[in-house]
Amino acid sequence: MLRRFVQILWRLLLLGIVTIFILLGLEISASKTAYTEGVAGGIAAITRLESVPGEVIYRSQLKLDDQSGHVWQVILWKQVYPDYLPSINLRLVGFPGSAELIHPQPLRITTATGEVLIAPDVFLESAPVPTIGQYNFQDILPKLSVEPLLLSIPLPGEKFINISVPQSVVHEWQTVASN
Repeated sequence: MLRRFVQILWRLLLLGIVTIFILLGLEISASKTAYTEGVAGGIAAITRLESVPGEVIYRSQLKLDDQSGHVWQVILWKQVYPDYLPSINLRLVGFPGSAELIHPQPLRITTATGEVLIAPDVFLESAPVPTIGQYNFQDILPKLSVEPLLLSIPLPGEKFINISVPQSVVHEWQTVASN
């Protein structure tokens, strides 16, 4: 009886491992990734996804800290549709403990030379989660040179959450836009 139980357990374990490898193989073939030298010598990735024929999404995704040490997921993506102009958006997702954002409020981008650019808020009234901001980067990205940036997310009372963006990330964003 115990021997039969152990055999069944091993077969279930083997089946689980095979299933994981199959799913990983499908995920790898569904997206193509270009690796670049990323933040602090790490590997960053530009992902290409094609959900339906002709619709392609190029995406850069990484984590950056704000001035208070809270972690934010920073996602820039370009969405290409047949017969339409491509769109480029930047999404900032605060992890637990991050401040709640107010909408609609534009994102302020300050370049290393002190130039200030404004990206419009995509969420007109409220975000799906209070710690998410999404901004239209279509007109912003072509104006950026490859230099460090400061993203300033507005809060109530003329306060901002500041996120420093390294030069390597800006370079990666420009690569996404050029695809």
